[in-house]
Amino acid sequence: MARTVLVVGGSGGFGGRLVDGLIGTTDFNVVIAGRDLARAETKAAACGRRARAVRLDTATATAEALAATGAFVVADAAGPFQGADYRLTRAAIAAGLHYVDLADGRDFVRGFAALDGEARRAGVVALTGASSTPALSHAVLDKLTAGWRGIDSVEIAISPGNRNSPRGLSVIRAILSYAGKPVRVFANGAWREQLGWGRPVRHDMPGLGRRWLSLCETPDLDLVPARFAPREAAIFRAGLELSVMHLGLCAAGLLVRARLLPSLVPLARPLRWIAERLKGFGSDRGGMVVEATGIDTAGSPVRAVWSLVADAGDGPAIPTLPALATIRALTDGRLAEAGARACVGVLSLDDIEREFTRYRIQTQIATSTDAAISVPATAR
Repeated sequence: MARTVLVVGGSGGFGGRLVDGLIGTTDFNVVIAGRDLARAETKAAACGRRARAVRLDTATATAEALAATGAFVVADAAGPFQGADYRLTRAAIAAGLHYVDLADGRDFVRGFAALDGEARRAGVVALTGASSTPALSHAVLDKLTAGWRGIDSVEIAISPGNRNSPRGLSVIRAILSYAGKPVRVFANGAWREQLGWGRPVRHDMPGLGRRWLSLCETPDLDLVPARFAPREAAIFRAGLELSVMHLGLCAAGLLVRARLLPSLVPLARPLRWIAERLKGFGSDRGGMVVEATGIDTAGSPVRAVWSLVADAGDGPAIPTLPALATIRALTDGRLAEAGARACVGVLSLDDIEREFTRYRIQTQIATSTDAAISVPATAR
């Protein structure tokens, strides 16, 4: 009998793509959950007989309600995770269900280990951050730096194509939550504060050309220094393809920095309206770059770069693919150690890249050894 996956937020931008992946590549039944039952039912109807819809609010979800769905795992794709609590996670654990989410909220992921005891006692696996960051970024770094004697710097960048860039309110609110606010980052060999979505740089991204990037607050700002101990820097940047949007957001962040506004989050709806008006400009090509410098197994300076390019609007599927790989691993027993933790060191890059085959996604790795290699200027 086919097992069932409960996808919370399954009719949203990312949740809907996770549902599509489950329907298209597994034999699981899928329960699509959300506060808007009509929207969930519409998505379920489009997926066919293996999908059904239920109304569920993460703020009031109970263990009994989750258990009643018959699922063996709860996948939370609702967001935003910035400022979120662990009510849904705790309800899943209490119901004896595995749990996985697409969290990109730094504080949410940092505090997740507090649930470890509960998950161990319940005998379930609870993983947070099964998305582009930190699951994919760490799988890449694990492969790039395997056997290295030391790591100097890590720089990660994501830039979606404007035509297919996610425009859901939860995504926009997540970015606005830290824009213009101080972000703690490891740079120049020490912890310091830099401006969220500030200090824009132009960066060459393989297959995409030059794009604007700014400091993005993600779990990797904590997890990369903790797991890889770079000596110089660990930077995560994201960018909007259109200069007017990227630099406009940088400028808006200055209002927060100057304390003229407490936050840009209340502007989410009008900024989303503007983004929709500009949807026809730019391209549908997005990408991701993970770059590490350090000392290789032979003791030589080395730079390794993994790059990804997604064509024809397939980029927004990428954040859901580590979660899909995680659910698959839970099913076949490869993930069996009970407990609550970040989804790092859990999946290999091969595990995740196998999920790319349905999409127009290309990746490559370039490695160079040169005595002149130093910390990238954009990481300083």
